[in-house]
Amino acid sequence: MTASYASVGEGHRRHTGQNRPAARVDPLAARRAPDDPPWDVYLTGDVFLDIVFTGLDSAPVRGTESWARGMGSSPGGVANMATALARLGLRTSLAAAFGDDHYGEYCWDALEHGEGIDLSTSRTVPGWHSSVTVSMAYEGERTMVSHGHEPPSEEPAPEFPPHARAAVASLTPGRSAPWIAQAASRGTRVFADVGWDDTGAWDLAGLTDLEHCEAFLPNAEEAMRYTGAACPRAAAHALTAHVPLAVVTLGAEGAYAVDRRTGESAEVPAIAVEALDPTGAGDVFVAGFVTGTLADWPLADRLAFAGLTAALSVQEFGGSLSAPGWSEIAAWWRKVQSVQGQDPEALQRYAFLERLLPTLLPEAEDAAPWPLRRAVPTIGFGRSA
Repeated sequence: MTASYASVGEGHRRHTGQNRPAARVDPLAARRAPDDPPWDVYLTGDVFLDIVFTGLDSAPVRGTESWARGMGSSPGGVANMATALARLGLRTSLAAAFGDDHYGEYCWDALEHGEGIDLSTSRTVPGWHSSVTVSMAYEGERTMVSHGHEPPSEEPAPEFPPHARAAVASLTPGRSAPWIAQAASRGTRVFADVGWDDTGAWDLAGLTDLEHCEAFLPNAEEAMRYTGAACPRAAAHALTAHVPLAVVTLGAEGAYAVDRRTGESAEVPAIAVEALDPTGAGDVFVAGFVTGTLADWPLADRLAFAGLTAALSVQEFGGSLSAPGWSEIAAWWRKVQSVQGQDPEALQRYAFLERLLPTLLPEAEDAAPWPLRRAVPTIGFGRSA
């Protein structure tokens, strides 16, 4: 059954350019100790500049000019995941190569100063211009056009990744990333997703770094193709022969997870929302699940929280633009409890939020939903714009 809730978006839209502080939640506060690693999550990958056109009534038609009613710019690519993690209160470190053009400067500034992401292991590459993606959102889908040059030959990850509680890795069939094994050898818990296998092989043996991972989070189609299973739930069980924790996203049906170590399985239905743009929703789901896992929540709560954060993100445009923070989560929880006729059983599924948001809930309606500098319509504005 799909749990349906009122969208918090109505009457509670994001404000751009605001910097006043909002209440923050540290999901790991009870577990922090003086000898902890300096970072909660480490990740590496390619950063894009995303330019998102919104307000299109339909797909562009060949030979015509379409006008968008809205536009925003933000860091994309691996920055989507880094931003989603940081907004949930995790101390996030990103290693990436940035161009030395204005686009690269903008992305660096937005991530370091706007989101508080550590870039000490990143670098600026002279003479290399940034990759760019233009995304057009309409009818709940998006069409993207990207451009970029070959990335620098040097590995963007440092020779030895910084010590972190967890790392998020995107696995590539047939290719190994040495930093994953290095991180795992230091006790870092590695969470992995995977992209579409363009080779068509769908061979788990080609995902050589999976042996170093604690969790694998493919979508239903990917999971079934890799395992040959007839349904995604069977695929999740089959994947636990290769990784301790398998999480399979089921689209509109929600998500299903199996933990080999405990023998536990859990399934949580999706939240029915009006999806404006699915860009980055998978990254937000992973960030939510990583947060709950590091905080030691029950498996079903982790799935519910990941699904909630992803549902909130698709109600807005863009990848890193739409990643929710605790203000949005608190506002949603307060809103759905006030709606008449809610299914008590479905509402109970998210009751764990009560213990996470005791100080934030009373201020949810008044708190600025986006306290950090947000999307801008053009790159050229300075800090005061």
